[in-house]
Amino acid sequence: MADYLVIVESPAKAKTIEKYLGKKYKVKASMGHLRDLPKSQMGVDTENNFEPRYITIRGKGPILKELKQAAKKAKKVYLAADPDREGEAIAWHLATSLGLDQTDDLRVVFNEITKEAVKESFKHPRKIDMDLVDAQQARRILDRLVGYNISPILWKKVKKGLSAGRVQSVALKLVIDRENEIKAFIPEEYWTIDGNFKKGKKEFQANFYGMNGKKKKLSTVDDVKEVMSTIKGKQFEVIDVVKKERLRNPAAPFTTSSLQQEAARKLNFRTRKTMMLAQQLYEGIALGRQGTVGLITYMRTDSTRISDTAIQEASTFITENYGKEFGRTQKRNDKKAKGSQDAHEAIRPTSAMRSPQEVKEYLGRDQLRLYRLIWERFIASQMAPAVLDTMRVDLDNNGVMFRANGSKIKFAGFMKVYVESNDDNKEEKENILPDLKKGDKVESQSLEQRQHFTQPPPRYTEARLVKTLEEIGIGRPSTYSPTLDTIQRRNYVSLDNKRFVPTELGEIVHELIRDYFPEILDVQFTANMEAELDEVEHGEIQWVKVIDQFYKGFEKNVERADKEMEKIEIKDEPAGIDCDLCGAPMVFKMGKYGKFLACSRFPDCRNTKPIVKEIGVTCPKCNEGQVIERKSKKKRIFYGCDRYPACDYVSWDKPIARPCPKCNEKALVEKKLKKGVQIQCTHCDYKEQPQQ
Repeated sequence: MADYLVIVESPAKAKTIEKYLGKKYKVKASMGHLRDLPKSQMGVDTENNFEPRYITIRGKGPILKELKQAAKKAKKVYLAADPDREGEAIAWHLATSLGLDQTDDLRVVFNEITKEAVKESFKHPRKIDMDLVDAQQARRILDRLVGYNISPILWKKVKKGLSAGRVQSVALKLVIDRENEIKAFIPEEYWTIDGNFKKGKKEFQANFYGMNGKKKKLSTVDDVKEVMSTIKGKQFEVIDVVKKERLRNPAAPFTTSSLQQEAARKLNFRTRKTMMLAQQLYEGIALGRQGTVGLITYMRTDSTRISDTAIQEASTFITENYGKEFGRTQKRNDKKAKGSQDAHEAIRPTSAMRSPQEVKEYLGRDQLRLYRLIWERFIASQMAPAVLDTMRVDLDNNGVMFRANGSKIKFAGFMKVYVESNDDNKEEKENILPDLKKGDKVESQSLEQRQHFTQPPPRYTEARLVKTLEEIGIGRPSTYSPTLDTIQRRNYVSLDNKRFVPTELGEIVHELIRDYFPEILDVQFTANMEAELDEVEHGEIQWVKVIDQFYKGFEKNVERADKEMEKIEIKDEPAGIDCDLCGAPMVFKMGKYGKFLACSRFPDCRNTKPIVKEIGVTCPKCNEGQVIERKSKKKRIFYGCDRYPACDYVSWDKPIARPCPKCNEKALVEKKLKKGVQIQCTHCDYKEQPQQ
């Protein structure tokens, strides 16, 4: 029998650690939390200092019994849950349930699951940090007080199955506020003049800048006509050339937030998928003869800090593989994000020497893609800045000025390995201008006038919403993914082209919370609450005091809402069609997953149907049915004939009603590309850009 018992959260983590520790250690998994507040009731005594009542989670009894038996036989028990508030709370619950001496050094933490890190951590066990436990407990109790007080009111006044929470309510508010901005947006017309110029045999592009040395905005077609009428002939003179050398620094290593954002942009991963894959890479992957190894450090962090050992190893790898000149000569000095706890290192590979190519055969496709992203970002962060030669050229014709900007990479530096993307997926590209000097003459080949309209702010993607929550100091690394998951599961928002759109139900719930619980939606109030939880973690304030300050005002609002909030009846809307079973009118009903069609004679007639959205296009295959919008099991939109299965027409691209101007076939589709939308013909090679 093993002398020592080690308890972790997951079987995968247990399996990895047991191999490192040897025969004297037995490692078992608690499968996450064993105790929690009861689901059937509040579980918080608001009259007695908010004392929580914890019970064994249903189904976890056999696991707890097994751990108790193993603990009795062991000389010592070590608790090695994850190195964060949640992990500390799991360790405390385990110690309490197993009757362990909490004054003993039984807590073991490590930021990476490698043989060296795990063995070193067992040389330095410590007591359970009750400040961390209290911070987690305070968050849990706050969320319980909010959820279990507001949700029953929403159930009574609106419909069953609804919920409210501190962070999710703010996330919903952001989505709705953005939608209101879009609705209120008034487009403004503006024009551009894009010029194609030539010097000798070399062509380059320049854009209208201004007149008589001053920048000028082209608001109307009359402004454009004024400019075009001023230009005399095709010859332009180079009136200014500015050459500079610009340094571009690499992005910092990943935090949880930046990893979720970049994985969404570069890999098209949802936040939930990113965290699931990161957990697998952290807990350990079997690497053949090397055994099971944790490939990345702990993936819930808001710090960009890197250990000196990791920096040195990365420096060695960079020098050996790219050359000494690619190494970073100065230590990074990244600014901390608002509210950052800086408890752990950034997310990085546990060994810089373990390249994606080296572990490729042991990883699944998506595991490899995420590992490569993390590895490349870390290596690039420790490399020298890129050096770009930039060139700005001003051209003049009778007082009309065009400007050309060019750049070329002089020294790639970190860009040899990795370049950070942005929300618009626009990557910086080289634009090399011909060798021009002041006084040179160039000739315009064409001057293209284009009308544009300003665009409303974009809807939130998952990545953009996570970034905004982080910027305003709401939520923590462990909360981003479940928060976004909750507002979707509750049908408060839907995804349209991977962007959040509030639903009718979401807007109803938001209005009620806004009217009766304004502090929940107060961004600054919620951010301050997060800061106070951090103070609890650092032992600077008692958790009971934080909750008491919140609950005094909140309790009054609950009483007011229960008395004054009017019952909202989400009325069935006539659908304009009859039931094909009994002939009664069909209506639109609001269900758990959104609107659907149902017979108005329910429950006598239980006929229901999904809502079909026609796009106004006759089926190009059978020429009889209508093309309708459908959703796959993975919620991806596709298009098919409403006569299915009689007609099996299906397309991922949206069909367009008009015929192709080149081949005259009804084969035009709207195809979504990485950099926008393009109209293409599936019968010939015709392509066009949709009108603004």
